[in-house]
Amino acid sequence: MTPSDGSPRSAHLRLLGVAFLYLVCVLALKHASADISMEPRIIEQPEFSIIGIQIRTANAKEMTGQGAIPKQWSKFYKERVADKIPHKVDSRIYAVYTNYASDYNGEYDFIIGMKVSSASDVPAGMVAKKVPSGKFAVITSAKGPVEKVVPQAWQHVYSLDNGHQLGGARAYRADFELYDQRSQNPQDAQVDLYIGLR
Repeated sequence: MTPSDGSPRSAHLRLLGVAFLYLVCVLALKHASADISMEPRIIEQPEFSIIGIQIRTANAKEMTGQGAIPKQWSKFYKERVADKIPHKVDSRIYAVYTNYASDYNGEYDFIIGMKVSSASDVPAGMVAKKVPSGKFAVITSAKGPVEKVVPQAWQHVYSLDNGHQLGGARAYRADFELYDQRSQNPQDAQVDLYIGLR
């Protein structure tokens, strides 16, 4: 008899094959989402200051394809803003969301800049902002093209927040993305999102 002839042995082999295929699919899905599905780390973050360029926007505007955030990133790099920021602590770039009108549905300030040791010298066209100390949930994005992995990480934040799994209620005082050595290649970047909690 062959394994596909309807015998009990044949049925058992088909069942094992289906179980194996299921296991492979589950493991593949788990591996594919492993970088973004991890539980948030909760940390206490001390206050710090940044200097950078700022706009006012809202998620509704950003979703239209006419958002201001991509234009700010373009301006940051084209105008070599990082080179003009005085008193930089290091080479990491911060994208800070602050001065929320309400929650993620309202307007907010978006600042791209760098952490500084002193905010006393602010170049023309830039602003200085303090990121307040407090409790933050840290979510690490998957690795990949930055324009894909960062929005995916934010979607993950929203799903954790809606499911009350973020580690606390969002404070909507300041959130930020941290672009360090892992994000040097924009096509294979990994970014940490720091979500302020109450």
